[in-house]
Amino acid sequence: MLAFKALLFDLDGTLLDTAPDFISALNIQLGMHGRDPLPASAVRTSVTNGSAGLIQEGFGITPDHVDFETIRQQYLDLYFNNLADQTHLFSGLEDVLMRCEHDNIPWGIVTNKPWKFSSAVLEQLDLMSRAATVICPDHVVHPKPHPEAMLLAAAQISVSPQDCLYVGDHRRDIDAGRAAGMKTIAAGWGYIEHGEDASNWKADHFISESSQLYPLLFNP
Repeated sequence: MLAFKALLFDLDGTLLDTAPDFISALNIQLGMHGRDPLPASAVRTSVTNGSAGLIQEGFGITPDHVDFETIRQQYLDLYFNNLADQTHLFSGLEDVLMRCEHDNIPWGIVTNKPWKFSSAVLEQLDLMSRAATVICPDHVVHPKPHPEAMLLAAAQISVSPQDCLYVGDHRRDIDAGRAAGMKTIAAGWGYIEHGEDASNWKADHFISESSQLYPLLFNP
């Protein structure tokens, strides 16, 4: 059983499995442009790089392409209109949140997903009112891997960073948590890019399945 006074999560690929809705929006857009849909397995790991990564994967263009920003904005509109159709908590994490609430341990989110999208999906899943803090890039000057967002979250919930535990599925999550002085858990179930090994991110703990988080946190 780990000692902690607050539990913080990255959002996409850590707390929520948002990939199905990201991929659905991309395939709708590809169809609008006369392109064939892509299998989920081909683009799931690109979700970690947000809309830019998905556009690069789906359309084969880079951010310096003349049409990139227009296509990206079209994609974001499509995603926003259907961002909670298939999105859900990863297996076992509802039990983690309920245990935190039962034990009066604040839990929250520190994400690089913009507030417009983060707040909308959390509201639709009835999670916003339960979270003690939700920090997005809109709230800071320097997003992850800089520790500013982590420190802001700790300040909002009045818990020392050293007493916070942060869970994330990208190296930048672990780097940010470590830089803030938090304990970290690498989420091996997330949207980890090909060639990356989450067990090498120097997190305090690595677990491969979301169902393993509850026993790590709460079992003696």
